[in-house]
Formats: sequence, C-alpha cells, structure tokens
Amino acid sequence: MRLGVFGGTFDPPHNGHLALAHAARLQIALDEVLWVVTADPPHKRGLAISPAANRLDLVQAAIDGQPGMQLSRVDVDRPGPQWAADTVRLLSGVNPGAELIYLMGGDSLRDLPNWGRPRDLLQYASLGVLRRPGAVVDLETLEEALPGISDRITFVSAPRLAISSHDVRARVRAGLP
Repeated sequence: MRLGVFGGTFDPPHNGHLALAHAARLQIALDEVLWVVTADPPHKRGLAISPAANRLDLVQAAIDGQPGMQLSRVDVDRPGPQWAADTVRLLSGVNPGAELIYLMGGDSLRDLPNWGRPRDLLQYASLGVLRRPGAVVDLETLEEALPGISDRITFVSAPRLAISSHDVRARVRAGLP
C-alpha cells in the first residue's frame, strides 16, 4: 500500500491543498492520502492558530466524498510539538509494510534541512513535492545537506493556484469572499 502523508496546520484548508492531494494521489499512484492536522506545529510556536478541533472539522468537510482521502488524528492525539519525523515514524508503525510518501510544497522542500531531524523523516518516507509559484528548489544544495535526498523525491505537477491559508485568513478578516 502506498500512503501519502499530507501534514500541515490547515488553518484553513483550501482548494490548493485539495489540488495537491488529488494530483499526488493520481501521479504517484497513492492508494490513500492521509490528511494529518498538526495540532502544535513547531515552526508556528507563539503564533495564533485556530483550535485543532476547528481545523479537524474543516479538513473533514473538505475531504468528505473525495476518493482516497482520509483524516488522520496522529498529530492531534499526542502532545506537541509534533515533528514530521515523529509523525511518519508513528504512521509507519500503525501501517506496517506501507510505503509512506510525505507530501509537501517546493517551499517546504527548500527548507527541509532546517526541519527537526529531516534525516529521520527520510528514513521512514520518500517525498512527493509540488513545485509552488516562486519557490526555487536547488537540488545540489539539498544534496549537500541531506545526501541521497534526490533519489527520495518525486515531483508532482498540479494546477498552480496562487492561494495560501494566510491569504484566506486575511480575506476573511477584511470581509472579502
């Protein structure tokens, strides 16, 4: 079984997230995409984020009726902060024999050497990466920091939607659609 692990704050989830999940599922032959709502993201400590229960409800509403999409509570049902390396290790344990593919945008790939224990993440999962507008990926630099990473990456093509959760929140605050 090939499982996509789509982790994030999802504050809120939006069409860009859905486009990536569907494109990854089809292009890299995933049996299922697990949407992992990160309750306490380490890179957002001290920032205001919506309660995890609200974000879980929004993700569930977004994926209801979507083939091959499932909500995972792995990062909600344990104390934080939740690191991606721990998430894939835990998912590997509850899905023995499954091939895990961690889904991310190109901007996240560029920053991966600065994540907590990126080598541990790559021990348990390969990467499905969507090239995002404006995010330049320098594989040579990544190889220097994380030798062998190039062999662990599959790039995913999806419609380029210039949308982010930050933009959605700003539009809501401004009373815009």
